[in-house]
Amino acid sequence: MAAHVLADAVWPTVPSGALVLVPVGSTEQHGPHLPLDTDTVVARAVVQRTADALPASWVAPPIAYGASGEHAHFPGTVSIGHEALSALVVELTRSLSLWAGRIVFVNGHGGNTATLDTALRQLRAEGHDIAWTACGTPGGDAHAGRTETSLMLHLDPARVRLGAAVAGDTRPLPDLLPHLVAHGVRAVSPSGVLGDPAGASAAEGSRTMEAMVSATVRRIGAWTVDDRGRLADPARLPGAVRR
Repeated sequence: MAAHVLADAVWPTVPSGALVLVPVGSTEQHGPHLPLDTDTVVARAVVQRTADALPASWVAPPIAYGASGEHAHFPGTVSIGHEALSALVVELTRSLSLWAGRIVFVNGHGGNTATLDTALRQLRAEGHDIAWTACGTPGGDAHAGRTETSLMLHLDPARVRLGAAVAGDTRPLPDLLPHLVAHGVRAVSPSGVLGDPAGASAAEGSRTMEAMVSATVRRIGAWTVDDRGRLADPARLPGAVRR
């Protein structure tokens, strides 16, 4: 069954108490080979496919700007910062809650994490039935490398400029974070790539997307929310049976 898309609807067809899924992305550099809206494209795809698996849910228009200050030194990046993003999430939730039931933000950009934690903690204290989850890929590289390149080759291959792809800094993200936070991505990787796109494929992107959607569906179904508003994956909880 096709997902219910809020932007395509007329108001009499939108039910009260619906589950609403909100993609959260960014507009920021993704190396010389991936488009600026990569995070938004990925988050929207996860939401649309999750909604296909949860037929009573609705897909909201994506939040296409995020907190991307670490990419500010690359032309094309547009960041609204933590304060503005937090205000947007808070007011959007208060508005949706006038008719929606549960609300889930599905985040495609790591730089939005702290903002979502803060905003959703506040919103849950206000009594909203809300949570957020990330488009996570365990074992994937950090930014514009093989993982995201594979996802985009699967989702929108015509927009991937493979001939321009280059390897960036391939150290694990925890090793890069102190310098990255202090000086920005460009100080760590002049190309903007954190990882190596070599070997990326649409087939790998398809498998990664399937795993992200499956995890999102599981988390929403279990509805185990921590004190930051994050949905836990029941497959990763202590004592869970792993299949």
